[in-house]
Amino acid sequence: MRRDVTSMHGKRIAVLGGAGFVGSHLCERLLDDGAAAVFAVDNLITGNEENVRTLKPRPGFTFMRQDIVEGLEVEGPLDYVFNMASPASPIDYANLPLETLRVGSIGTENALKLAERKGAVFLMASTSEIYGDPVVHPQREDYWGNVNPIGPRSVYDEAKRYAEAITAAYGRSRGVKTRIVRIFNTYGPRMRLNDGRVVPAFVGQALQGEDFTLFGDGSQTRSFCYVKDLVDGLVRLALSDVTDPVNIGNPREMTIRQFAEAVRVAAGGGGKLVFKPLPKDDPKQRQPDITRARTLLGWEPKVALEDGLRETIAYFREVAGRRASA
Repeated sequence: MRRDVTSMHGKRIAVLGGAGFVGSHLCERLLDDGAAAVFAVDNLITGNEENVRTLKPRPGFTFMRQDIVEGLEVEGPLDYVFNMASPASPIDYANLPLETLRVGSIGTENALKLAERKGAVFLMASTSEIYGDPVVHPQREDYWGNVNPIGPRSVYDEAKRYAEAITAAYGRSRGVKTRIVRIFNTYGPRMRLNDGRVVPAFVGQALQGEDFTLFGDGSQTRSFCYVKDLVDGLVRLALSDVTDPVNIGNPREMTIRQFAEAVRVAAGGGGKLVFKPLPKDDPKQRQPDITRARTLLGWEPKVALEDGLRETIAYFREVAGRRASA
């Protein structure tokens, strides 16, 4: 059961990064819940306006092309500000290292200032990457992490750690009503096929009958949460009074080998497993402890991996069909 979804009814909400994968799903959910106004703010560096194409005709929806690092203003009152803005895949933050750091630092403070001016609840989308290559398993919110501060992944990890710190500081010193979510591996429609994350990589390879590319020996683990489950957790957290960080993810842990086989079954195709060297600082294991989400938010994932993969693969097939027609 959703927790008091009518509480978003009539609210005015800014979703920063609103044309991104998760941000666009969040905008859709908020409109479905009766929000009076949803402002999707995105500079389209990694977001895609196509993700919100079906939302544009809907009453109350506004798309704003704006870089939150350069400044941020939304006309009228706001009840909630969701900060989903950031490059979010290894390819992105390898190609956009300074942009990733700036959006996590300058962009986050600009977003906090907006929430402060409007008297809005501010939800910061952080990440399981703040745990680094964890030595505590599964990862609890009171674990401080094992992060290489100057490694190739550090621009994302440290940007999010800083974003959490400044969010907490604004909550303590400026009275902003803050929420922090730590998002674990999420998948679903509207992911970019070439974004370098394991779900679109495996799905793309399966649909084209190619070999699956695994890094390391494939024994590293991940926990995959369907995007609609994640968005439900974001809304529940925003509606709560929980100020401490909360993990939102699926605790069903599996190896990358097992996940490749799950994609093979769901897609009905794919070649053999091909192994390449493990990238530097790539986490060996990832599994959320969601006790806090269960007890404080009444949240846990509902969508089975098999069902979520079916929806995701159908989306990528549709995209491939549109491209072929074009």
